[in-house]
Amino acid sequence: MRRGGPFLALAAAETLSLSGTRLSTIAIPWLVLVATGNPVLTGLTAMMEMLPYVAAKALSGPLIDRVGAKRIAVVCDAASVAVVMLVPLLDRLGLLGMQVLLPIVFAMGVLRGPSDAAKQAMVPDIAELAAVPLERVTGVVGAIERLASTVGAAGAGALISLIGPGQALLVNAVTFAAAAVIVGVGIPGLKSMPRLQRMPRLQCMPAPRGTPETRPGGMSSYLGDLREGWCFLRGDAVLVGIVIMVATTNLLDQAYGAVLLPVWTQSSGHGPELLGAMFAAFTGASIAGAAIAAAIGERMPRLMVYTVAFLLTGFPRFLVLALDAPLPIIFLTLAIAGFASGFLNPILSAVIFERIPKPLIGRVTAMNAALCFALIPFGGLFGGALISMIGLAAALSLTGFAYLAATLFPLALKSFRGFDKPLTES
Repeated sequence: MRRGGPFLALAAAETLSLSGTRLSTIAIPWLVLVATGNPVLTGLTAMMEMLPYVAAKALSGPLIDRVGAKRIAVVCDAASVAVVMLVPLLDRLGLLGMQVLLPIVFAMGVLRGPSDAAKQAMVPDIAELAAVPLERVTGVVGAIERLASTVGAAGAGALISLIGPGQALLVNAVTFAAAAVIVGVGIPGLKSMPRLQRMPRLQCMPAPRGTPETRPGGMSSYLGDLREGWCFLRGDAVLVGIVIMVATTNLLDQAYGAVLLPVWTQSSGHGPELLGAMFAAFTGASIAGAAIAAAIGERMPRLMVYTVAFLLTGFPRFLVLALDAPLPIIFLTLAIAGFASGFLNPILSAVIFERIPKPLIGRVTAMNAALCFALIPFGGLFGGALISMIGLAAALSLTGFAYLAATLFPLALKSFRGFDKPLTES
C-alpha cells in the first residue's frame, strides 16, 4: 500500500461521516423546533445526544489503545447506520414522538463518541506513515473537516426543505455506512497495546511524568489504564489550559448552533435554507484558514495565532445577530469568523499530539477530547433557558461576552506559555 493510501482513506471517511453528522445537527433540532415550537425541548434533545457522546468518548480511550482504533471506528460507524435509520423509518410510520426520538439520539451519541475518538487517535500513526509534519496532517484533516461541514450544512437546508428533517437522516445513515467500509478497507491495522504487555504506570502526582513503576502481573486493568490517562492529562498545564478554554467555548458554540441561531432564523421569518447557508458560510471560509495552517503551520507562532483566531471566531458572530444586522453583514462576519476558526484545530491537535507519549495516545486524546466536549450537552439547554428568561437578543449578547471572557482567560496563566514549546522544551 502506498504511503498516502491510509491518509486518503481517513480523509474520505472523515469527509463522509462529518458531512452526515452536520446534516443531523441541523435536521434534528429543526425537527424538534418545528414539531414543538419549544426552544427548551430543542436544547434538551441536543443534550440527550451530546451527554452520552462525551461520556462514551472519555471511556473509549483504553479500548482504543487495547483493541485498536481501526476496529473501534468500523464497529461504531456500522452500528450507527442501524440506529440513525430508525428516525426516517419511524417518521414515515408516524411514530416519531419525543419519547421515541430522545432514546435514539442518546444511542447516536454513545456510538459517535468512540468512533470520533478512534479516528483522532489514528492521526499520529498516519502522519508517520506519510512521513509529513504533524501540523501538515492536522491542517489537512482540519480542512477536510471544514469542507465536510460545509457540504453537509449547505446540503442539509435544501434536503430538509425538500423531504423533511426526519427523512433527511437517510443520507446520514448512508454516510456512516460508507465511512465504515472505507476505514475497514483502506487503513491498515494500526498499532494497539499488546494484550499482555507490561505497561509502566504513572503516579497521580503533580508531575505525572515522574519515575514510572512497573505493575507486576501481566495486563493492566481497564480502570488502571483510564486512571493513567487522567493522571497524565491532569499533570500537563498546557493541556489543562486548553481543556478549560475549549470546554467553555464549546458550551457557548453549542448554545449558538443548536438553539440561538435556529431560533433567530425562525423568528426572523426565514427557513432551514438560510440556516444551512449560514453554517456553510462559516465552515466554507474556514477551509481556507485550515489550508493555510496545513501549508505553513509548523512555522506559525502558535499562541499568537491561537488567541487572535479565537477572538475573531467568537464574539462577533453573536453581536451581529443580537443587533439584527442586515444579512450581508451577518454573512461577512460569519466568513471572517470561519476563516479564523480554520487555524484552531490544526494548532490544537499538533500541540496535543506532541505532548502525549505514543503508548498513551488513545486514552489521553480521548480523555482530552471528552473533557473539551464535557459542557456541550448543556449548551442547547443553556441557550433555550436563556431565551426563555431574558429573550433572544439579550441571550445572544450574554453568550457573546462570555465567549470573549473565555478566550482571554488562559492568557493570564503563566503556565499556558508552554503552548508554543514542544514537550521536550516545556
